[in-house]
Amino acid sequence: MRGFPKQRLCERRGVEDAGHRAELGQSCPRGCSQMPWTSHPMERIPRHKTFSFYFRNLPKTNIRNRNYLCFEVKGKEQPSHASVHRGVFQNQVYPHAPRHAELCFLSWFRDEMLSRDERQHVTWFVSWSPCSTCAELVAQFLEQHRNVTLSIFAARLSYFWDPATRQGLRRLCCKGALVDIMSLQHFEYCWERFVNKKNKSFKPWWNLDQNYNYLVSELEEI
Repeated sequence: MRGFPKQRLCERRGVEDAGHRAELGQSCPRGCSQMPWTSHPMERIPRHKTFSFYFRNLPKTNIRNRNYLCFEVKGKEQPSHASVHRGVFQNQVYPHAPRHAELCFLSWFRDEMLSRDERQHVTWFVSWSPCSTCAELVAQFLEQHRNVTLSIFAARLSYFWDPATRQGLRRLCCKGALVDIMSLQHFEYCWERFVNKKNKSFKPWWNLDQNYNYLVSELEEI
């Protein structure tokens, strides 16, 4: 799996410490509440059509306002199969306070899974890449918990033209996260492990590979 060269991203001009903009209680520019809150993940996305709609890797779209986060947590000091935990989070919406899926995961992970001593690797497959504020909070989490590593594979890039969003992704990489675009293999992997597919096979949509190449080029420019 390909990923960003961390050193190049860290050395790009304009990377600043934006910690003062992401303290708990400050709202995300996209309306994401950061107040302490914990939910529990779904085992799978209930409908296969939901996955195909919300994970479709369109370069630009403004009609997909839900964000799904499929995760795996692996303990590095234990046998791989026995220590894998999987689930799905969705962004929290009305009537609850708005909350992005990344922060739903962090709240749950801190309460239920985080180890002080064991090395843990977390993998996210997300329908949208993190917004600037979520990226900053995740970067802070990785800085505070050096035993946790994170790989993020995004179906689409959220506001990739926005300077604050671009800076947030660079900061994630500077804190050791791998940020990449979901390829056909990632969609197939998620289909098998995170979707209630009802014995249906994954059918790639038109332009999947072309969209992937476009998003990779945009990500590399960040």
